[in-house]
Amino acid sequence: MRSEYTVTQVNAYIKNMFTQDFLLKSITIKGEVSNCKYHSSGHIYFTLKDRGGAISCVMFRGDRDKGGLRFDMKEGQQVKASGTVDVYERDGKYQLYARKIELDGEGALFEKFEELKKKLAESGMFDGGYKQPIPRYIKTLGIVTAPTGAAVRDIINVSTRRNPHIQIILYPAIVQGDRAAESIVKGIQTLSGTEADVIIVGRGGGSIEDLWAFNEEIVAQAIFDCPVPIISAVGHETDITIADYVADRRAPTPSAAAELAVYEYDRFIQDLEDYSYTLHKGIDRKLHAAKLLCDGYSKSLRLLSPMGKIKDRLLRMDQYEDALSNLMKNKLQATRHRFMIDTERLKGLSPLDRLLGGYSYVADKKGKNIRSIKGIKKGDELSVYVSDGVISTIVDDTSKEKWE
Repeated sequence: MRSEYTVTQVNAYIKNMFTQDFLLKSITIKGEVSNCKYHSSGHIYFTLKDRGGAISCVMFRGDRDKGGLRFDMKEGQQVKASGTVDVYERDGKYQLYARKIELDGEGALFEKFEELKKKLAESGMFDGGYKQPIPRYIKTLGIVTAPTGAAVRDIINVSTRRNPHIQIILYPAIVQGDRAAESIVKGIQTLSGTEADVIIVGRGGGSIEDLWAFNEEIVAQAIFDCPVPIISAVGHETDITIADYVADRRAPTPSAAAELAVYEYDRFIQDLEDYSYTLHKGIDRKLHAAKLLCDGYSKSLRLLSPMGKIKDRLLRMDQYEDALSNLMKNKLQATRHRFMIDTERLKGLSPLDRLLGGYSYVADKKGKNIRSIKGIKKGDELSVYVSDGVISTIVDDTSKEKWE
């Protein structure tokens, strides 16, 4: 009878065959990535295919963490997966257990590009704080590119059209091939020692291999170290190189780089005229405002001037003097009138008037008025005042008899 086997036995036998095959123990398979799935467990399941077939693949989390995969694997990428082809006994399917996955061809260059990009970013070479501003107005433009081709023609044509007076210094660099990176570095270093105000570094479009010189670390370092602002203009708008990240400004095309670097001369003249007009109008406004302010200060000064106050006080003094003079005149006049009245009154009471009426005034030798015989004795000398003189007499006798 023929032998009968279980499914498990057959799968185990097939797995043993795969295990004993030397080629399948360590193999590298090239193909396009398809059905790529990052599992929550950390494992990656995917399929490698070409025009003739497909093979299931898996990379365990442990191999991935050890550095087996250094890029984000995506659908459609061309890769080289190295590992072991073995059978998964439960399903009876064979698959590649990948331990290392690399990009193939352009993919390998892309991986190298990403590694250098990450390295330079971590070193700070892409930091905006190190980027120099592009001068608005330049006299001299430096260009590092191939001496022939569309790129240099476009830069020169656009630059001279925008400013016919621009000075251009061209360093004829090798921009493709093994010596390209060194040539570009030499061009940057040479032009940094000239009178160039801005340097354009670039070339026309091409494949990633054609543009690779601008992804070299020595070129990035030369751009970073250059004291003159650099505009990177490599390839077409969709092409991005390491030079673009390090440069002070990135232009999508060489023509755009020339527009960024060179100002329009006609627009510059128009700007000067506009600035001149604005400046003169501003000065006129300032002068007018200053005149108004000065007039205001002058008026305030006149109002607050000490001389003004002095003149005001002098006028007031004259007014006070006139008022005082009038007051004094009125007071004198009133006093004179009062004096005349009092004089007339005194006349009526004057002893002289009495004397003229037949009365006399008797005084002792001391001049004291004698009104009574008391205190008078015989022999005292008396003076009798009459209207026309004085009579000296000596008391002979006194009598208390009253006048009848």
